[in-house]
Amino acid sequence: MQFSLHARRLITLVAFAGLFVALTLPNRLAWINGSAFIYFPLEFMVIGLLLLAPGRAAAVSRVVLAVLLGLGILLRGADLVTHEIFGRPFNLIFDAHLLADGSRLLTGVLGNLAATAVGVVLVLVSALLAWLAFAMLGRVQVALRVAPRASALTLLVLLLGWGALNAAGWSRTGTFAWDQLVAHGRDTMESVHDIRDFAETVNEDQLADRAGEPLFSRLRGKDVYIVFAESYGRVLLDREPFAESVTATLTEAGEALAADGVYARSAFLTSPTVGGLSWLAHASTLSGAWIDSETRYETLVISDRVTLNQLFRGAGWRTVAAMPAISMAWPEGQYYGYDTIYNAHNFGYQGLPFNWVTMPDQYVLSALQKRERSGTGRQPVMAEVALISSHAPWTPVAHLVPWDQVGDGRIFDSQAQSGPSPETVWREVDSIRSHYRQSIEYMLRTLVSYVQQYGDENLVILMLGDHPPAPMVSGDPDARQVPVHLIARDPAVIDAIADWHWQPGMLPGDDAPVWPMDSLRNRFVAAFSGPSGAAE
Repeated sequence: MQFSLHARRLITLVAFAGLFVALTLPNRLAWINGSAFIYFPLEFMVIGLLLLAPGRAAAVSRVVLAVLLGLGILLRGADLVTHEIFGRPFNLIFDAHLLADGSRLLTGVLGNLAATAVGVVLVLVSALLAWLAFAMLGRVQVALRVAPRASALTLLVLLLGWGALNAAGWSRTGTFAWDQLVAHGRDTMESVHDIRDFAETVNEDQLADRAGEPLFSRLRGKDVYIVFAESYGRVLLDREPFAESVTATLTEAGEALAADGVYARSAFLTSPTVGGLSWLAHASTLSGAWIDSETRYETLVISDRVTLNQLFRGAGWRTVAAMPAISMAWPEGQYYGYDTIYNAHNFGYQGLPFNWVTMPDQYVLSALQKRERSGTGRQPVMAEVALISSHAPWTPVAHLVPWDQVGDGRIFDSQAQSGPSPETVWREVDSIRSHYRQSIEYMLRTLVSYVQQYGDENLVILMLGDHPPAPMVSGDPDARQVPVHLIARDPAVIDAIADWHWQPGMLPGDDAPVWPMDSLRNRFVAAFSGPSGAAE
């Protein structure tokens, strides 16, 4: 009996402590520390008074409060994840697809069985949280009803104390749990309105009437690559442990290109996404619309808005996509206006994958060169290229081989089987950051080497990062910017963007221009579609 009494008291204490933690738990990992729980939540007293309501009102209150409390905990748990990966809170409307995306990533990193196990655990945890919220409130209710009048008086005194402290301006009083629920509700409603508004305006495109015109007169006869470099963010230039090594790599890259007679200009863009969802950055760049959610993306690809690819095709270019990360059906690809899409299965790669990365960047550029730039009497090519060697898990890190030995990619097999496993790399943040940096430097050296090997007067490359890495990797939850570079051997190409004020070389300085990513399409068309010796 004595043990039972102690056990009940302990359970009651745990229930009150659990309720307090549920009301004060931050929604960012960086905020979780001892001081975060030095907090006086108004909801604590309100919940107690509602649980003391007479008759059926108390039972109804317990059910409603359990639902709200469980939902609040789940949403803040989701916030913890999305803040670490995407640098923002979870969105009920736009992020529903993340479970499928996360499953694919886990499959690539941990394997099918582990990914399935993680999914099952998430479902069980969600159910457990809902049950715990209901049970916890039940135990609190029982404890309060032992002496209902004394409990009510105590809660009212605490409520008055809360009001006095709040009026005095003490910063540790508030309604954090309720505020988070309200914020998610408001965000959901705003997202619904955004979907409607975007659907109404996406077809208002100032370039729609120019599709089919002889645009890009300053690029006549030239092959144009729009290259998206995975996870290539400005944080690499601004923060350690990346900045010293990556700025040196970019400086060397600019010097090597210049010594070879190749010009480069650099600046920054603001990406609509962080840590993943690369297709949102591709869509924003190519469509000239701000695509910062999956729902906007889905609305875009069924719209009539013209892409940069479509404009090039209408002006006489052959348009292709080199998308080595595409391994499943991709019906959205029809929207962009490609003549050919090279994916993980039809690009001729016979080597081993680098974990999630289906093929290294050097193979992608080599295969594109052979398939699209090696013939004579052909159309000029506009290619959208995704370089994915710098995609997580960043192991193994590839290295360059002689271009004439790339072949069908089997030369990379030994590299694909080298290096530590993803599980080893991801045991600590320093290891993750080191491998991430190395993969970015490989990407940069590969691109420069390709230009040196194949970059004639008729090759123009616009290379940009798709998004910064996840905040847990970058160390900066507010990072949104990515470097962008224009590379060409023909000085006339560089002269065409003189009024952009991009900086010489491959290393943009702190005062380099910063544009939103969706502004690039219109600026690019305007810069390269003017007269150049001959009228359009």
